[in-house]
Amino acid sequence: MSATTGKTTIEDPIPPQRGGTGVLDSVLPELRAADWEVGIRRRAETGVFGVFAELPGLVREALAISWRADRVRTLVVAVATLVAGSMATFGLLSTQRFLVQLFAGGPTPDRVKAALPALILLAIVTAVRGGLGIVVGYAQNGLTPRVTQTAERRLFEVTTAVELAAFDQDAFADDMERATRGPDSAATLVQETSNMFAGLVNLTAVAIAVALINPLLLLALLVATVPNAYAALRAGHLRYATFVAGSVRRRRLWVLQRQMAERNSAPELRGYGLRHFVLGQFDRVMQAQTDVDLDLARRTTTMTSIGATISGLGLGGVWVLLGWLLLAGHVPLAASVTCVVAIQAAQRALASVTFQLDRVFTNGQFLKQYVDFLARAAAYLRTPAAAAEKPGPLRELTVRGVSLRYPDRDIAAVDDVSLTIAAGQTVAFVGENGSGKSTLAAMIAGLRTPTGGVIEWNGRPYGDWDTGGLRARTAVVMQDHHRWPYTAATNIAMGDLDAEPVQERIEAAARQAAAHDPITALPHGYETLLDRTFKDGQELSGGQWQRITAGRGFYRDAELLLMDEPSSALDPRAEHALFQSIRSRQGDKTTVLITHRLANVIDADRIYVLHDGRLDEQGTHNELMAAGGRYATLFALQASGYQTRADRSTVSEELG
Repeated sequence: MSATTGKTTIEDPIPPQRGGTGVLDSVLPELRAADWEVGIRRRAETGVFGVFAELPGLVREALAISWRADRVRTLVVAVATLVAGSMATFGLLSTQRFLVQLFAGGPTPDRVKAALPALILLAIVTAVRGGLGIVVGYAQNGLTPRVTQTAERRLFEVTTAVELAAFDQDAFADDMERATRGPDSAATLVQETSNMFAGLVNLTAVAIAVALINPLLLLALLVATVPNAYAALRAGHLRYATFVAGSVRRRRLWVLQRQMAERNSAPELRGYGLRHFVLGQFDRVMQAQTDVDLDLARRTTTMTSIGATISGLGLGGVWVLLGWLLLAGHVPLAASVTCVVAIQAAQRALASVTFQLDRVFTNGQFLKQYVDFLARAAAYLRTPAAAAEKPGPLRELTVRGVSLRYPDRDIAAVDDVSLTIAAGQTVAFVGENGSGKSTLAAMIAGLRTPTGGVIEWNGRPYGDWDTGGLRARTAVVMQDHHRWPYTAATNIAMGDLDAEPVQERIEAAARQAAAHDPITALPHGYETLLDRTFKDGQELSGGQWQRITAGRGFYRDAELLLMDEPSSALDPRAEHALFQSIRSRQGDKTTVLITHRLANVIDADRIYVLHDGRLDEQGTHNELMAAGGRYATLFALQASGYQTRADRSTVSEELG
């Protein structure tokens, strides 16, 4: 803690690797500061009084989520808590009345008889409070899972709808990591807010009873408990600040844990003898995390110990004051007994309130990150045009001066590209790595929005059409496809979930993708789970997964099919079968093909050659070969791999 400002200093120390070689020492450098850090660090450095400033907003957010999740249970918890807490005053006053009657002069039977109404009232109050506590418990138990469900659904409604551009932002992954704690934090915050409210009501009721006995006792009680409350708030504040500072460490540890424990990295880790190197990196980051945890434990323990000591001295003063009031005759003996009960109840209530304040503030910060993430993610939600129409069958697709620049990139991935694709054509995008082929295809598929220019479907910009309607007429076979942990049949049928899955259609799509034979060879055929995480699940090779992905694209049977490197992992026979299926698409079916194997695009109606994001050449295979430009050079280099040594020497001389 800073000695001058009293605020938390957030650091993320990573010790240097012992005996580092310089190059290997920087394998896990400091992560770049993300956009969220400015606001989060400011909140993490807020003083204790800032907690009280933020508390009303956190409580309002918790109540709003609880109200959306279940209005009836929210009302039950609120009303039952208020009534049960207010009964503490009646209970204490009934206790005092009972003791006054019991300690009064006269025969014992008469005193007991006089005290009996107060005793009955006390029993009724105790029973009602107990019953209301049961009601609150049942309501909270039913409310918590509903709050989690509501908050989690709201989160994933947003994450599944944002445009791909959101995932290009460095801060988005950090924001999402923290936002995923939101649903659990929301449920916890609702329960803790209820507990805090109950504690406040109890504390208020007890304070009223103590003040009725003697106002000086109430003042002394505050002196005895406030230091503990302050220490609890500061401890919770430090824990939150440490969590924020440790985000990058947790990400480093997660990366290293995957490197050391996953199947994909296991062969190279052993083959290159990387075990000690990766363990060394893990030790560096884990030691930094351990040091921070130990420092946090030391600081919070010291802080809470000081608070407990001061509160203990204050409590001693309460007993001294009570003794003086008794000796001076300011309070009767019966009232003093009630005062002892009230003070103990006040201690319990205030301890509960301070603990819940700590919890509400800490979990409330996670909820704020969740709410803030939803607000920021809304900027990446595509707003459909008013009364957007569903597009008709594709007649012509036009790309006009389209550009796309990724965040923090000086050079555009696609730069002022214009082209036209007629319905029924098979066109190819070719070029070297990083030339912009996949980015251009993603924009044509409607997965990315150009930062410049426009793409038109039948002469109208994509933005004028219904987004769902456009995507229904488009199928995309991704280069970096996802391996969905479902059955083989489901993996293919996911290409068109709006249609009733028909086994014959699934198998037909699999045959087009040369996937039918590998699937039928699996233990359960099309019903085989394609993930070893599950019982009886199977693991496929990269080529087999590529066939499954292509089958998903064929199953959609869309007018526009974009295939990005669909055969990079296929053997020659499977590749031949796949491209035969692509060529067999008839009529108004349009195909955009991206591949580095130029022999597969010879028959394309149009070939577009991209270089550094710009359209460098276009034409048929024969036209481009005759032009002797970039395409001809790339084709000749690739073809030379299938020639004799003498032929390759001739080609090299011609290109040289």
